[in-house]
Amino acid sequence: MLIPFDDNYFMKKALQEAETAFEKGEIPVGAVIVIDNKIIARAHNLTQTLNDVTAHAEMQAITAAANFLGGKYLRGCTLYITLEPCQMCAGALYWSQISNVVYAAKDEQRGYKKMGGKLHPKTIIKGGVMEEEASMLLKKFFIQKRNLN
Repeated sequence: MLIPFDDNYFMKKALQEAETAFEKGEIPVGAVIVIDNKIIARAHNLTQTLNDVTAHAEMQAITAAANFLGGKYLRGCTLYITLEPCQMCAGALYWSQISNVVYAAKDEQRGYKKMGGKLHPKTIIKGGVMEEEASMLLKKFFIQKRNLN
């Protein structure tokens, strides 16, 4: 019998990706995409590493999941992301028709809600899963960054 994992289990995996980003000097945002209780994509921010403003964790994860599935639509998939998607990522998630988005911390300044972005009308959104852990990692990153400058 398949025992389903809960949101915290998969968000912990996304947080591990965020930690990897932190270690690389990237803004610590991590993502995993899950289908049928199985992780099919893992990613973290790579904007500095790739010198590419579009290399957000969500964008990397969408590409990896689509490659895994052999198609551009992510119906039946859930994205676990440590920070509320931005407007750009919300647009990509919209076009992917992903079924669920679960995020940890809100992005009060650049989140898709604040910026007027939209997800697909059939996408179910849930926020606040392990919000404190994700927020603490982001704060730690920016405090460290300020102290280095």
